[in-house]
Amino acid sequence: MTHVEINGSVPSAEALHRAVVQGFGHYTSMQVRGRAVAGLDLHLARLREASAELFPDDLAPPDGTIAELIGHALRDERDASVRVTVLPGMDVLVSVSEPVPDVPRPPLRVRAVRYERDLPHLKHRGTLAQTQHALQARRAGFDDVLFVGHGGLILEGSVWNVVFWDGDHIVWPQAPMLAGITMQALRRTMTDMAVPQVERRLPLSGTTGLTAAAATNSHLPDQAILSIDKTGFPAYGHLTALLRRVWEEVPWQTIPA
Repeated sequence: MTHVEINGSVPSAEALHRAVVQGFGHYTSMQVRGRAVAGLDLHLARLREASAELFPDDLAPPDGTIAELIGHALRDERDASVRVTVLPGMDVLVSVSEPVPDVPRPPLRVRAVRYERDLPHLKHRGTLAQTQHALQARRAGFDDVLFVGHGGLILEGSVWNVVFWDGDHIVWPQAPMLAGITMQALRRTMTDMAVPQVERRLPLSGTTGLTAAAATNSHLPDQAILSIDKTGFPAYGHLTALLRRVWEEVPWQTIPA
């Protein structure tokens, strides 16, 4: 199952070619279940704010129009993976593919590397370096990669945010990084549920005082991390269970038909 539309229509070969070769743009990715999305308003805000920054001379489509384009591209699908990309000229490309199963996966063994994404607060199309770092980590026997920035601060994973547990609080890194939609939805719901959480600068050398770690993104909100380099986090069960409990309380917002 694959559907691709640009501005609500099936694109011609020429239009699709322009979209594929155009390296400048931004996007968001989401999982649709029952034609609803967790944190749909956050996805729409991400697109709106990135469009204002990258294309300041163009008028971005309203949030409602973007939601309608998603609904149109879904056709009759109720469960799917959806990626919305905004290109120069405010062309909106919506691609629909098979949903990613939300099933438990083995804990990750992660390698830390020094790397900071360009414009880290944006989810943009410049992903070559982060993908290469992830592939190199896997060739070296790890499952994925965690990026560390200036001063040894923990930033983010290849395509996920990292979260820790210190025995009393959820701990989120404070650093230049992409605020993932799943992370935002979890944090918002944690506030509503009065789950103790803090945000602070986390040097890689300071993780030994933390008892558990996990990765979170739209594919899986509670992916356990077993180790970062030689530092182990074997007591991840409480953290992943708490993330799952919060995730089950995150509101899902309906996509227009």
